[in-house]
Amino acid sequence: MFMLTAPYGFLRVAAACPPVTVADPRRNVDQILRFVRRAHGLGVQVLLLPELALTGYTAGDLFFSLETLVGGAERELARLMRATAKMPMVIVAGLPVALEGRLFNAAAVVQSGRLLGVVPKTYLPGYKEYYEERWFSSSREAAGGEVMLAGTTAPFGPRLLFALEPEPGVSLGVEICEDLWAPVPPSSLHAMAGATVLLCPSASNDLVGKAEYRRELVKVQSGRAVAAYVYANTGVHESTTDVVFGGHLLIAENATVLAESERFRRDGELVVTDVDTERLLVERVRQTSFAEGVHALPGDYRKVTLAPIPAPSPHRLIREFERHPFVPADPATLDERCQEIFSIQTAGLAKRLEHTRLRRVTLGLSGGLDSTLALLVAARTFDLLGLPRAGILAVTMPGFGTTSRTLDNARQLAGALGVELREVDIRAACTQHMQDIGLDPADRSVTFQNVQARERTQVLMDLANKETALE
Repeated sequence: MFMLTAPYGFLRVAAACPPVTVADPRRNVDQILRFVRRAHGLGVQVLLLPELALTGYTAGDLFFSLETLVGGAERELARLMRATAKMPMVIVAGLPVALEGRLFNAAAVVQSGRLLGVVPKTYLPGYKEYYEERWFSSSREAAGGEVMLAGTTAPFGPRLLFALEPEPGVSLGVEICEDLWAPVPPSSLHAMAGATVLLCPSASNDLVGKAEYRRELVKVQSGRAVAAYVYANTGVHESTTDVVFGGHLLIAENATVLAESERFRRDGELVVTDVDTERLLVERVRQTSFAEGVHALPGDYRKVTLAPIPAPSPHRLIREFERHPFVPADPATLDERCQEIFSIQTAGLAKRLEHTRLRRVTLGLSGGLDSTLALLVAARTFDLLGLPRAGILAVTMPGFGTTSRTLDNARQLAGALGVELREVDIRAACTQHMQDIGLDPADRSVTFQNVQARERTQVLMDLANKETALE
């Protein structure tokens, strides 16, 4: 059955990095609207913009210009809301918010021209090249739970969930930049409170090697939270004499990066993909330790109701799926994965041999891929345990369909690895059995195939008993 917003659990999300002009909210909203229209044309349902996208992050002491810069950002937020009033897309945009004698680095959550809520940043960096504590207050210093902004009174606070009640997979949580880098990110709490899609507007500068660290941070957090994680970093036009920003955009789902932008683009960037919220809900149920995390959850979360966001029609996924999900396309990753599989199998067999104190194994060797791998694992295990490979008994059991090529492969492989090889022709035994049960030898049904499989199993098990070996 199709649900209105997330058919089969799929929700289309995007991260955008429009070109920014520092301290010019009007020009920034012009650029934001250009990307909003582009995202709308692609069927995006949730769009994330960078930290302080309406003013620019590097405005410095201009943030103290409450009427011109902070007030200008509020007025331009109102224009953004008016311009998107007919769009059901959820838009998350960063801006400075003045409230009760304090200034907050915040993200406004907008839908269909309505301000749904405002989430302030909790962890403010005041180290190295960051001076946020000079201008902003932490969310912990907010005295009230509401803010009057752009002519609207809206919920204000770090613990807001934006949820579509009929569809539990559509639940959004917001944290801002440094929040992600904290030992206990707010997004972890958001996830335990029910958020399946975590949104992080950011202004993280670029240093050598930092993009790889940032990518791993987003990927790992999406895995820890069993969530989709959308990350939008500010771009090159923020750059100052001290720092450079690359416009890194990332979308990850349960420890897998689904989409990533090209950095350092001067014309901005937009990445779009579909996240599988139904899969996330299933994984959370399966991982019982996730539910246990609720004991650490603060009790002051507030839910803000989202309006339905019609899914793209016709609904065609733009998310890429691996054609062979268990066989990585990247050669280096494939080599690493194969080595890991081989090591896991070897470790398991070694433990079994140590536990049983057996010094001999039997295995079937047809000359095909599966039995070849089994023999290689056995040989490696015997080497690791310091046992002679002569203790490996490889049994090849030619049947009605065995070719001379595979039989010869089995002989050569056993010889190359220095293991004992025995040949047990099962055709006579299978013919006798088919006579006993009245099966026509010309019948090539599943019964015929299983006769051979069961005969081979019997041979191996009996030889294992006879040789006091592990089978």
